[in-house]
Amino acid sequence: MYIPRAVPKVSTAQSTIPGDVRMPHKGDGIPLGKRRSPADKAANGLPVSDGNTMNARKERWASGNRGGRSDRGFTLLELMIVLAVMGILLAIAQPNLKQAITRAKESVLREDLFQMRDALDQYYADSGKYPAQLLDLVNTSDKSRSYLRDIPKDPFTGAADWVTISLDTEDGGVFDVHSSSTLVAANGTAYNTW
Repeated sequence: MYIPRAVPKVSTAQSTIPGDVRMPHKGDGIPLGKRRSPADKAANGLPVSDGNTMNARKERWASGNRGGRSDRGFTLLELMIVLAVMGILLAIAQPNLKQAITRAKESVLREDLFQMRDALDQYYADSGKYPAQLLDLVNTSDKSRSYLRDIPKDPFTGAADWVTISLDTEDGGVFDVHSSSTLVAANGTAYNTW
């Protein structure tokens, strides 16, 4: 069903400004306030509406008044331009997204290493020796005596496969921990040397 657009009411009062000329309404060549009657339109060869919406559409089409932009939709060219602009913006944003993810993983790695090294030092301060393995930092039977809730996963390998460094003394024990990742950081250092 076709619903015609509402036409705003236009003032027909004459202007008090000298030299002010009113623009014609809807391009019909008639000044405002002087609308043509259907008989005048028929006499001049213009289409006359009989109130039927289908005929009104045909008349509008024949007269060249095909409506505004909302009647047409988008052309293929406009859609292609929008897609091309979106593709360019995504291509610009993608490297930044990858760098942000890598920086976040590096930050998590630094924090995990700091927490595990701090737990190793606390274990040494309490026991007088370093733990034999990293799992000794987690006390599953009594959580209040645990130094860590759980051994964290390496953000680059996705597993808790940390490289441990033991003392060469008779007590031995793990006194340092490193990442097992072979990747290189943005600053050029390997993660397994942090």
